[in-house]
Amino acid sequence: MWNFEIVLAVSLTFVLAGAVKGIIGLGLPSISLAILTIFFGLQPAMALLLVPSLVTNIWQACDGGRMRELLQRLWLFLLCAAAGIWVGVEILAGADFALLAKLLGVLLAAYAVLRLTTPKMALPVGAERWTGPVAGAINGILTGLTGSFVVPGVPYLQALGLSRDALVQAMGILFTISTVALAMSLQGKRLISGDQALMSLAAVAPALIGMMLGQRIRRYLSEAAFRKSLFFSLLALGLYIVVR
Repeated sequence: MWNFEIVLAVSLTFVLAGAVKGIIGLGLPSISLAILTIFFGLQPAMALLLVPSLVTNIWQACDGGRMRELLQRLWLFLLCAAAGIWVGVEILAGADFALLAKLLGVLLAAYAVLRLTTPKMALPVGAERWTGPVAGAINGILTGLTGSFVVPGVPYLQALGLSRDALVQAMGILFTISTVALAMSLQGKRLISGDQALMSLAAVAPALIGMMLGQRIRRYLSEAAFRKSLFFSLLALGLYIVVR
């Protein structure tokens, strides 16, 4: 697995994905998963994103000062998301990876469309109690199947009416717990090779370099315009994975 072309492709992917995260605070797992799936297939892509995703998401989860408040409010949603991942990986172990790659493409395209077209969402009063576990379980199963952490978990968190900083931290908590559960589940099913684990560890440096570059670039870009470009790009990547 360790040849120059592969190392270069993985490094450039995580520099780009880290830069996106540095500019708008999210996107590293989605961008890296989409590009790596095109180059290497779904299961290797899921393994490669684990360590860079974990490191950057722990950083995001711990930044904001609302950890206890968010855990008290979201614990059942997060628990169901983690449990759902084990179910998804159980299915993944015996599934057709080509079909699941198409599912990943559909999820990425759907997420992009939601972010580009959906007005601000809000849950009805009292709905959080039952929608949280449902959204968490579905998010976890889809994460276990495809490695994508975002649907429907991120739209659910957006519908809670959290402040911007609390929302970013809540997404970091969800992504961190999901990454840990996904890593444990994939390892339990022997779906991570030693080479993939080492490559994932080595990809932390490009991801952090990308994040620092993104934070610098953010000063000179319109965040709204960049978000629109990002989600159009995700839509195109998702559709490409589906029809490839």
